[in-house]
Amino acid sequence: MEIKDLKKRFVEIYGGAEEDLRVFASPGRVNLIGEHTDYNGGYVFPAALTMKTTIIARPRKDREVHLAATDLECRVKASLDQLEQYKKLEWGNYQLGVADELQKAGYQLTGCELLYDDTVPHGGGLSSSAAIEVATALTLVTLGNEANGINKEVDMVEMAKIGQKAENNYVGVNCGIMDQFASAMGKANHAIFLDCKDLSYKLVPLNLKGYKIVISNTNKKRSLAHSKYNERRSECERGLEILKNVLPEASCLGEISYEQFKQYKHLIEDEVVRKRVEHVISEDDRVLKSVEALNKDDIAEFGKLMIASHNSLRDLYEVTGVELDTLVEEALKIEGVIGSRMTGAGFGGCTVSIVKEEAVEKFIEQVGKNYFERVGLQASFYVSEVGDGGKEIK
Repeated sequence: MEIKDLKKRFVEIYGGAEEDLRVFASPGRVNLIGEHTDYNGGYVFPAALTMKTTIIARPRKDREVHLAATDLECRVKASLDQLEQYKKLEWGNYQLGVADELQKAGYQLTGCELLYDDTVPHGGGLSSSAAIEVATALTLVTLGNEANGINKEVDMVEMAKIGQKAENNYVGVNCGIMDQFASAMGKANHAIFLDCKDLSYKLVPLNLKGYKIVISNTNKKRSLAHSKYNERRSECERGLEILKNVLPEASCLGEISYEQFKQYKHLIEDEVVRKRVEHVISEDDRVLKSVEALNKDDIAEFGKLMIASHNSLRDLYEVTGVELDTLVEEALKIEGVIGSRMTGAGFGGCTVSIVKEEAVEKFIEQVGKNYFERVGLQASFYVSEVGDGGKEIK
């Protein structure tokens, strides 16, 4: 919906006039390369998308937060003084979890009326939850600061951390920081080279000149992702413990170079553990090479690194599965596709491909048709550009 339509919808729900309404937004994200490296203290390379959560907002004089969404009948009214009691809400718990974490961090909030409009597909692995969290944090802090006469800029890295804490502590999902960080700190036509050890980051130019990002959703229910995720984490931890015998200064796999791994990999006798560790360390190496390639404006080389990443996730980390592999195989048959890989946790979810603009229509038609014939599921496709992170829209 256009902002003017959203404002009209807000007034239909809450009454009042359109003049005093504020607009905030924060995007979903796609991770271009660097998968299963985040919890190993490695590098990730996400980009913010142009699909986003938009919030129309108006402060209240009391301590109540009222929530509504353009695509739901559901309405929520909650007190900022009793946030503990809303954890089990079917919708609204992410927003109220953010309010809870903000207050625990010492932010002074005010009551408000909020209308949410989401264009990030839910459950597609594009971080619709992070978009909601970061947009909510930015909105609540801005309105709260103004109501309390506090004149300072909102710290967006802090908003990303608050969003992650809300998901961990209030909603009960043990996510890393990448999704919220990309949603908060993204910049149009740039990817974010993020070091998960210390949250240091650089914006890297992503000149897609004549290419589009196409995200393909397997539409497979992800039943294995959680149990396998925990299994992979413990395999990586076992590998690290072995390598620390010869590299005692390493506190995580992200601190071990690919050269060091090749020198000492024979010490990891368990072949499965060795494969897991090799994926993580070689993937970190691919992220570093991706940054080099894009700094030289070499999009073709970046595409090759994406393909190598998928092969590693398939053969060494074993988190792809027939659906993701089929989407990547079919994508790479299309002329004008320079790179394709799974993105996210795996066992379902999405792939990300870089596709020449004139080939996008053929890509969606052919990949969709062949995927259905081979797997029996209908894929969904989203064409996106790389957009800005969370901000107020004036």
